[in-house]
Amino acid sequence: MKYFTTFITLLLVYLLLAGFQVNEVILGSVLSVILTVILTKYVDYKIDILFPIRFLKFLFIYIPVFIYKLVLANLDVARRVLSFKIPLNPGIVKVKTDIKGDLGKLTLANSITLTPGTLSIDVEDDVIYVHAIDVKGKNKKEHSKNIAGTFEKILGGIFK
Repeated sequence: MKYFTTFITLLLVYLLLAGFQVNEVILGSVLSVILTVILTKYVDYKIDILFPIRFLKFLFIYIPVFIYKLVLANLDVARRVLSFKIPLNPGIVKVKTDIKGDLGKLTLANSITLTPGTLSIDVEDDVIYVHAIDVKGKNKKEHSKNIAGTFEKILGGIFK
């Protein structure tokens, strides 16, 4: 089930981007087989009966929230760059996550990195180390919540 679903998903994405010509279907099939083998070997994920529901949650809940947070982070960084005195409080924050799967942790770490002002440095077990240009909060728990709170809450419901 995992191999078939991964192959079909990759092939459909390729065909939607490239077109439905015969040579594109052949090339997309070959690339999808290769990527399926690589993904299923090196990335730990499970595809079950709830996959379509989780995918819809990701598409219609997570993506809009991510875009909103991305816009806010861009405006924040732009404000800092354009101000006369650059208000910075840089630091490295240890973000403890409850997300168990590798794919969920990867998505969380990439989401943190893609928002300006933060950079995921390392992932060890259930901890993501993040460099932030402005560490907000009074304690470690607040620092972690300010960086990954919303993302982790939504991704926790998708990647269990």
